[in-house]
This record gives sequence, C-alpha cells and structure tokens, in this order.
Amino acid sequence: QVRLVESGGGLVQAGGSLRLSCAASGRVGNMGWFLQAPGKERKFVSASWGNGVTHYADSVKGRFTISRDNAKNTVYVQMNNMKPEATAVSYCVADRFARAPYASPGQWEYWGRGTQVTVSS
Repeated sequence: QVRLVESGGGLVQAGGSLRLSCAASGRVGNMGWFLQAPGKERKFVSASWGNGVTHYADSVKGRFTISRDNAKNTVYVQMNNMKPEATAVSYCVADRFARAPYASPGQWEYWGRGTQVTVSS
C-alpha cells in the first residue's frame, strides 16, 4: 500500500504564499491536492499526471502551481495570493493511473492524513 505524507502547512497572511510537499512511499503515476475547509466537503485543487499533464481548479488558476520531483517521488504545490477562505486541511492524493473525473475525491486511490493551512486576514 502506498503511503502519502504531507508537509509544509502552517499559518500565512492573506496574500502571502505557502509551499506544500507530499512524499509517496511507493511509486505512483498521478498525484494531486484537495482542500477541505471547516464544515465543507473536500474540493479539488490541482493534479499532476505521470505524463506531465497538469490540471487546476478554476479558482486557483494563475495562483497555484503543482510540480513534481519524480526522483524523490514527491509532489509540491506552490500557493500564492492565499485567501482567508482557503483556511483548510490540505490533502495529498495519488493513484497508479488516471481516473475520471479527477475532481471527485472518490476517484483517487491513496490519501495522506492532511496538513493544516491557516490563512489570516
């Protein structure tokens, strides 16, 4: 079984930036990120396919950037211009192959435990 471990969460001011990392214990083909704000459902943020294709939620396009280091089996998300509404637990997700629709939490095979992101206003 693949294990995912997120890191890099913390407190950031509105408009600031934060970079999250997720290391996988086993080889995975596709990786991504979800955010879950208090009292809300998990929302898709971004995904990186093994073939290099990336996907972003409309709400984060131009502000967030997903990247990978395949040698380290690690995915990152650079989050810029953070908004208070983004205060949430950030979850790393992964799968061995692409599943549609990728924005649905149920389509991802592996989940990390999450890391707290708090955006102050």
